[in-house]
Amino acid sequence: MPTVPRLGSGIPLVARSAEIGRLRAALARADQGGAAAVLVSGDAGVGKTRLVTDLAATAERAGALVLTGRCVGSGAGLPYLPFADVLAQLRGDHPDALHSRPALARLLPDLAVRPPSREDDAELGQLQLFDAVHSLLAELAADRTVLLTIEDVHWADSSSRNLLTFLLSRLSTQRLLVAVTYRADELHRRHPLRPVLAELVRLSAVERLDLAPFSPEDATLFVRSLADDDLTDAQVLRIAQRSEGNAFYAEELVASAADCDPGVPTALADVLLARIERLSPQAQQVLRAASAGGRRVRYARLHEVAAMAPPELEDALREAVQHNVLQAIDADEHYAFRHALLREAIYTDLLPGERVRLHAAYAKLIASEPGIRGNAAKLAYHSMESHALPQALEASVQAAREADEAGAPSEALHYAEQAMKIWPAVPDPEAHAGVTEEKLTKLASMFAISAGELERGIAFARQTVRVAVGEEKIEALRRLAMALANLDGREHEAGEVADQAWQLVKDRPDSVVKAWVLAVRARMMRTTCVPEAREAAEEAVRTAMHTGSRSAEADALITIAVMDEKDGLVDDACSRLLIARDRAIEAGALNVELRAWYNLGVNRYEQGLIGEAVKVFSEGVRRSEQNGLSWGPSGFQLRALLATTRFVAGDWAGSAEAARLPGDPVASIGAAIVAASGLATEVAAGRLDHAEQLLQRLRPEWRRDYQLPVHCTAATVELHAWRGRPDLALAAAEDGIDTLESIEAGFTGEIRIGALGVSAAADVARGARRRRDTDAEAAALDTARRLAELGRAAANGTPRSGKLGPEGVAWQARLAAEVTRLDDGTGDPAAWRHVVDAFGYGHGYERALARWRLAAALLADDDKDGAAQQLRLAAESADRLGAVPLSTAVTDLARRGRIQLGDAVPRDTVDLLTPRERTVLALVAMGRTNREVGEELYISEKTVSVHLSRIMAKLGASRRAEAVAAAYDRGLLES
Repeated sequence: MPTVPRLGSGIPLVARSAEIGRLRAALARADQGGAAAVLVSGDAGVGKTRLVTDLAATAERAGALVLTGRCVGSGAGLPYLPFADVLAQLRGDHPDALHSRPALARLLPDLAVRPPSREDDAELGQLQLFDAVHSLLAELAADRTVLLTIEDVHWADSSSRNLLTFLLSRLSTQRLLVAVTYRADELHRRHPLRPVLAELVRLSAVERLDLAPFSPEDATLFVRSLADDDLTDAQVLRIAQRSEGNAFYAEELVASAADCDPGVPTALADVLLARIERLSPQAQQVLRAASAGGRRVRYARLHEVAAMAPPELEDALREAVQHNVLQAIDADEHYAFRHALLREAIYTDLLPGERVRLHAAYAKLIASEPGIRGNAAKLAYHSMESHALPQALEASVQAAREADEAGAPSEALHYAEQAMKIWPAVPDPEAHAGVTEEKLTKLASMFAISAGELERGIAFARQTVRVAVGEEKIEALRRLAMALANLDGREHEAGEVADQAWQLVKDRPDSVVKAWVLAVRARMMRTTCVPEAREAAEEAVRTAMHTGSRSAEADALITIAVMDEKDGLVDDACSRLLIARDRAIEAGALNVELRAWYNLGVNRYEQGLIGEAVKVFSEGVRRSEQNGLSWGPSGFQLRALLATTRFVAGDWAGSAEAARLPGDPVASIGAAIVAASGLATEVAAGRLDHAEQLLQRLRPEWRRDYQLPVHCTAATVELHAWRGRPDLALAAAEDGIDTLESIEAGFTGEIRIGALGVSAAADVARGARRRRDTDAEAAALDTARRLAELGRAAANGTPRSGKLGPEGVAWQARLAAEVTRLDDGTGDPAAWRHVVDAFGYGHGYERALARWRLAAALLADDDKDGAAQQLRLAAESADRLGAVPLSTAVTDLARRGRIQLGDAVPRDTVDLLTPRERTVLALVAMGRTNREVGEELYISEKTVSVHLSRIMAKLGASRRAEAVAAAYDRGLLES
């Protein structure tokens, strides 16, 4: 009987104290609410599984919930297999958590009955699933720490990789640690995991742990521990040397120690096969049969494929298990290879004919077991490997459908493309596939678009258009138009395609297809400003109503509503949007419904109805969360607008909550936009360091969406202004407005950027005048004129509602008021009164800031009472909002203006000089001119001269210098 090898798992962990220390530290941080992920990489056999197994044991001892999912290496793997394994582990103890999330039925079909998917909302399935898995883990982590281990992700399917990225990008304060293992030696230059890893390592919650081979000393210690005194020192050293620090290799060499002489092959595969060949012929036969079935195989299938009687098979399996080649892994009589390398070595050693025969046997068995989830994918794999192309075609089409139903569009696309590839080689392919070639190509296009591969989806859609006829061609054109509309700069091409679809359908009787063609065409016409867009949309509504297509009707109503706003028919637009929302809910068309919520909220916001806008966006966010679409295109836009609207309404805690991310701010464009929408609250509340860190993370993302430079530039300018660096604020304004102009000139957001930039320029010019730096002053004024010109041009554009709403008008007024500050630094009181009134529509913070500026202008005009009134109102608003920088600025201005904001403090002595005279004289003592003193105290130069005349009279001085010296002598000024 051959020697039974001792496993490394049977001895204490050797020479990995630093690595396990890092993992345990990450687990401890997770236990304290610092969610994290560790990417454990290393060559095959180096000890990754042993490391995370030790971590799992530590976590279980500490009371954590340990969940494990594994990827498989054969082409028969199911979409989301590691996560399906994880969910299966929760069936017993957490059934309510699973049943409360119907989207999880895509991974556990027996969990719940899922309504049939709609083709128009097919791409929502994956988003719902991702959101359900994320919320499930968050719920579990609320009760106790969760350790989620996903092993061998170098074999993960595309959908599993996407879900893993989704989860890791949303790590925040959950008590969750995710440990991921993968083979570094498998990652060739074009391996699909490489770009995923490049994205993941950018996330702040993710760290890498590269597991290197043992050093020669550690390898010797490991081998000696394995040998347990059964080997001589010479044998131990020889094995340690040959293992090259690979733990699994060392285990196999120890197992083959009886033959360990200079003639033993040193390649790992040869060592593995040499040990397998020492088993009985029956055990070897079973292992060869099992290797063709993948890493894991069921007893019943192995019994048929190996063609062995049960007693003989069981003896062979027992022998393989005893020698740690196979493991019995569950109650369903599954057997798995102890290490993937064992399976790979045996499978690679199969003869070509033997391999075909074994795959054919598996295919025959799987074909006789219809209705089992995942069997279609396995049948497609085994049929391809056994060259049974007709059966492979049928199974590939079925596997594509099953993957689509599971919310795995990337895998659905893989199987659809596989079916298309073998289509020409199969006689009468339609009979086997059950679909036409046009339908298969259409499905491939849908899958590609849902997977985010728009260009491939468009290519398939074009191919479908070329080969389709009749109704199929019309539908193909409609889908191509919608696909093109999702790409920037392709709107006109999308409109042309929609027109082609219309030419084919316009003379046909009304139908749902015709209604949708009209709806899509109308949307494209509106986007490209075609005058007949309204007529097309109204015809779409009539056709949709006639054919009963509530979803198409809702979509067209939204398009009409947007045009109503453009024409100034705001109330009509609101009414249509409410109807469209209800129609979409009735039809179950989630994409259309969320589009309605978005446009309805924008409608209310643009009219200055902030309270109503908050309610609409809040409900839209609730609906997106309820349907697992929090981070879909409409979901994140609704969340970003909710954060902005709550800020305007003065609910800064609610704004921060809406903008709070479950993970990294640059994980996706949606996350970046939501993070940027919360910057206004962070800066206004005085959390400047946090805002600055976020701004640095977001800066490289600006080109991805125009909303990013709008939000980020405004926040950056204000941040530098509050820190007293108007020069940096001005540079930031230029940077932002230049970026916006390069994307598309005339964004209405440029009004705000222009106003903030001119404000910074006014402060820079004022400082330059004090230093008598005429060049710096002239440069600041030139920049201010350019920013003001761009801001005015944006105000003269054509906004969404046809004319500027209350917010746009208010920023336009502020731009004009800031321009008046360029001469003296304070500005025209009348202009600032207009700003105060303009922001009265509901923007409490900007109104308070305008009162602060108005007070400064009034002080410069010697209207102390008027300034005091504005400062007290500004102080009250700033304190209520928690606007720390503004509150500080208001207090400082009140101090310099000798204005008491609260109750007056009685004085028990009378000074020779009034407070204002003392301040004026102190500035003169510092070398300030009358003009500079006036600018500092927001009073006129003439007023300064009057104060100095009174001071000199009181001190009996005839000159300024004499007055200063007298004041020092009498102790009226501090030296």
